[in-house]
Amino acid sequence: MGFAALLACTGLLTGLAGCKGSDIGMSSKPRSPAEVIQVTPEDGAKDVEIGDLIEVRVPSGRLERVTMRRVEDAQPVEVPGHLSEDGTSWRPDAGKVQLAAKYTVDVVALDGHGNRQARHTRFTTHVPAERFIGYFRPENRSVVGTGMIVTFQFSRPITNRAAVERGITVTSKPPVEVVGHWFGKDRLDFRPREYWRPGTEVTVAMRLRDVQAGPEMYGIQRKTVTFTIGRSQTSLVDAAAHSMVVRRDGKVLATLPVTAGSEHTATYNGKMVISEMLEVTRMNGATVGFTDADGKGEYDIKDVPHAIRLTDSGTFMHGNYWATPDTFGSRNVSHGCVGLRDVKGGSDRTPAGWFFDRALIGDVVEVVNSKDKTVAPHNGLSGWNLAWPAWKAGSALA
Repeated sequence: MGFAALLACTGLLTGLAGCKGSDIGMSSKPRSPAEVIQVTPEDGAKDVEIGDLIEVRVPSGRLERVTMRRVEDAQPVEVPGHLSEDGTSWRPDAGKVQLAAKYTVDVVALDGHGNRQARHTRFTTHVPAERFIGYFRPENRSVVGTGMIVTFQFSRPITNRAAVERGITVTSKPPVEVVGHWFGKDRLDFRPREYWRPGTEVTVAMRLRDVQAGPEMYGIQRKTVTFTIGRSQTSLVDAAAHSMVVRRDGKVLATLPVTAGSEHTATYNGKMVISEMLEVTRMNGATVGFTDADGKGEYDIKDVPHAIRLTDSGTFMHGNYWATPDTFGSRNVSHGCVGLRDVKGGSDRTPAGWFFDRALIGDVVEVVNSKDKTVAPHNGLSGWNLAWPAWKAGSALA
């Protein structure tokens, strides 16, 4: 049977990541998640055959929640699985793992002493020789915000970028010009000149089967997906004023007090697009380079509520229950994230819960007056920071 996920967030693509204020005390050293929770294949494994052993196991204690997802879409597809009678192991159901796919495994377990641990791993299954595919977002038939950027991450470096770009078309009703932009040899994003209009229906047609992307390398996908643009909601974070103004269809919906990145770990400026939303997740400073003299993470919070990913490198907007209430609206104390007041376990009655309930993947959050640089356009779905001529210049069909 399947289990609901407690998804642990990533620092770059899907590893643990995040930020917090500087006022968390460290408890005694617990057993590491890898000691408590054993996942096969190992984290980061590539070229996994679908017949290989895929299993989650705890040497002692029991599994509370296990979720395995195929993550080629904005809202990943859960893989059904079954738990052993004694609650110590889990495996996906037979025939449910696909070739040429990326997977995440998220686990919450109790060790033999009753201590709860969470672990997140990822792996990629075998891509047939001389073939490539594109992992894409957003998900088919999803409803997204007006800032959604269609993004493809290819399984192999692309040499013939023009042929591949020509094999993907993004059209809309009502029609607007949509142009692709390459970030390196394996990523291709598409966006219009301006944010999408609410109600727009977007169709992405992938005609990549047998398209030659390089010497003796051909595509295998032929697929069409559609998504719809929902209401217009944008949020403007003023790091200097410690506030965020949320606008819905051009009108101010709310002004919320926030805490942004501190002077030494400032939040990126610029436009960032919500790409992932997690009810609760674990954030560990070591995964994004925030370590103490012993190499341990400056923080390790196992239950960060209402986490909303803004960049691949670990910038989140999230609930914060550990800072004092007077922090919000008056001081910037985080490691680069934008914090909203919350309670342990999360609540829809707090500013963080209120915002989470009204946000969509594809909404734009813009940060101004921070002491950091503007976010790079390839860091998450941040392509709106490129002017239209610069965006079009990144097309292989320009």
